[in-house]
Amino acid sequence: MSGFLFVVPPLVGHVNPAVGVAARLAARGHRVAWACADPALVRRLAGEDAEVFACAGPVPGADGAVRPPDLRGAEALKFLWEWYLVPLADAMAAGVRSAVEWFRPDVVVADQQAFAGALVAERLGLPWATSATTSAEFTGAYDGMPKVAEWLRQRLAELRARIGDPAGTADPRYSPHLLLVFSTPELIGPQAPLGQRIHYVGPSLDDRPAGPGFPWDRLDPGRAKVLVTLGTANADAGGRFLAECRTALRERADRVQAVLVDPGATLPADLADVADKDVLILRSVPQLPLLERMEAVVCHAGHNTVCEALWHGVPLVVAPIRDDQPVVAAQVVDAGAGVRVRFGRVTAPRLGAALDTVLHDRAYRAAAMRVRTAFRAAGGARAAAAHLERLAVGSSGGTTESR
Repeated sequence: MSGFLFVVPPLVGHVNPAVGVAARLAARGHRVAWACADPALVRRLAGEDAEVFACAGPVPGADGAVRPPDLRGAEALKFLWEWYLVPLADAMAAGVRSAVEWFRPDVVVADQQAFAGALVAERLGLPWATSATTSAEFTGAYDGMPKVAEWLRQRLAELRARIGDPAGTADPRYSPHLLLVFSTPELIGPQAPLGQRIHYVGPSLDDRPAGPGFPWDRLDPGRAKVLVTLGTANADAGGRFLAECRTALRERADRVQAVLVDPGATLPADLADVADKDVLILRSVPQLPLLERMEAVVCHAGHNTVCEALWHGVPLVVAPIRDDQPVVAAQVVDAGAGVRVRFGRVTAPRLGAALDTVLHDRAYRAAAMRVRTAFRAAGGARAAAAHLERLAVGSSGGTTESR
C-alpha cells in the first residue's frame, strides 16, 4: 500500500480530472489525501469522506482573487500568474509541507498549476507526478513569444528560491518523474511531445459523485439537443454571449432544443425564463450524463468541457475567452471536430450558422468520433492510477529526461 497526496488549486476544472484517479487508487487499497486552499470544493467533487489538508491561498471569486472579466491575451496571462498562480503557490507552501509531514505520502501528485506541490516535493526529496489538466502547455504556445516564456521562467525561478530547493532545476509544470496528460495526441496534434515519462491517458471521468438533479422529462426526443456552457470560471463574462446563443437557438426551435447553463444568472430577467420549452436555462447541470444525449456543444473551449464532449463523440462550436482556451480551440478546429467563433463579437446569425455546420456536416461528427476512440483507448483514470503505482514502487521514476 502506498500513499498519494494530490495537491490541487481550488478550481473545479483542475480537481475533477484527479477525482477519478484518486478513487481508483483508493479502491486498490492505497492511502489518498488532498491539499487545497478550498477543502469544501474538494469534498464536494471527491466526496464528503475525502481527507483534505487545508492550505492558505486565494480562492477565485473571493476578495483579491477576482479577475476583471474583460482581460484577454497577454494581460489575462500576466494577471493569472502575478495575482493568482504565484501568490497561490506562496500561500499553499506551508500547508503542503505540513500535509506531507503528517500524511507521509510516497508520491505527491501536483496539478500543473499548483506549483507548491512540485516545489515542496522537490525540496523534501519526494517523487512527484504532474497532473496536466490542460494540454495547452504541450503545443508550443509560447514558441512565438520568447519574452513571455522568459518572463514565466523568471517568475518560477523566484518562486523556487522562496519555497523550493534552490539547487533544483526541474520546471514545476513538468515533472522529471511522471507527466500525466489528460488528453491524447489525436486532439493535441503532431506537436504533442513524446518521452518515457510522458503518458497521454485521455480524460479522467470515473467515479464522480452525482451532480445536480435535472428535468430529464423536459427533453424532447424529436429534436436535436445542444448544450451551451461557459464552464464554472467565466460566469462574470458570459451575459452577452449567452443572450446571442439563446436568440440563435430560439430561431431553430423547430428542430433544436437547447440546455443553456447560466451559473451567474447573467441573462436579463426577461430572457431567463426557466420554463422555456425550447431553451432550458439552468444554473447547473449534471454535465457528463447530459452529454450522452447531446448532438452538439457550444462552449468556451475549456479543456475539461472539450474533452468531456469529445469523449462522447459530440462536435463543438468553440468561443475561447482567455488563458489556455484559444490553444484548446485551435486543437478542436485542427482535429476537424468543431468550428470556432469569436466570443466577444459573435452574433446570433454567425453563431447559428456555426451550429448548423456542426449539426449537419457529418465530417465534424466523424472527427469527434475519431477523438472519442482515441480517448477511450488511452485508459483514463485507470491508466493514470497504474502509472502512479509504478512511480510509487520506483520502477519508472527518477528519469531526468528533459522536456
